[in-house]
Amino acid sequence: MKIGIDAGGTLIKIVEIENGQRNFRTEPSDDLSKVIDWLNHQSCTNVTLTGGKAKLIQKQLNFPSKEFVEFDASSKGLEVLLEEQGHYLSDYIFANVGTGTSMHYSDGKSQKRVGGIGAGGGMIQGLGYLLSGITDYTELTNTAQQGDREYIDLKVKHIYKNSEPPIPGDLTAANFGHVLHNLDKDLTPADKLASVMGVVGEVVTTMAITLARESHTENVVYIGSSFNNNPLLRKVVEDYTVLRGFKPYYIEHGAFSGALGSVYLGNQD
Repeated sequence: MKIGIDAGGTLIKIVEIENGQRNFRTEPSDDLSKVIDWLNHQSCTNVTLTGGKAKLIQKQLNFPSKEFVEFDASSKGLEVLLEEQGHYLSDYIFANVGTGTSMHYSDGKSQKRVGGIGAGGGMIQGLGYLLSGITDYTELTNTAQQGDREYIDLKVKHIYKNSEPPIPGDLTAANFGHVLHNLDKDLTPADKLASVMGVVGEVVTTMAITLARESHTENVVYIGSSFNNNPLLRKVVEDYTVLRGFKPYYIEHGAFSGALGSVYLGNQD
């Protein structure tokens, strides 16, 4: 069996590969000692690591392991998943939406980091808590699916009420910019959380498509743990990417690209 670990700021992503079969799972980064203890009790010693906490894990293992730069590991894992899922792209921007968001350009063979922003899962959880009091991620994302952004986010169509706008009316003119015009409305926690998903998704998308335009590619690939149990965020980024004239790709198990890529990089050594 081979084990790949991507130890990030919020989640530890784990891929176990045995007889060609993969098992994907996550553990909270706060449970680092639990993961280390589990690894030290495995008969398998073919373990590869990546991510910000990889070095911390490696130092506490009682057997040798290999560590790889997370950007290279994520790129390699994504390359594998894209091909397996029938996406044969010659070039693309990929946005890794984890605690924050890292942006990379790939020519199909190698990656180059081209940017990053603080909007991501950390913002969803932190701002989400401030607006709703919800700390559990699954409860937070489930609640957001029930929300309506109509009275919170100011759209272009709200500004051009009686005339044709020069740009698509569904584009957001100002996130949270419609609130003061709707003080008589009862805004629920679900509405507020839906708008959090909106601002994160639109900021990520705007950055990604700007970089795609600069890199002369129309392909934008979205991966990362922020999409876990979060169909609303996925819909926001996919719809907004299309609205801006680019091609979005959401990759199943994309959050595990780093862990999976570390295994493949380990096999190349």
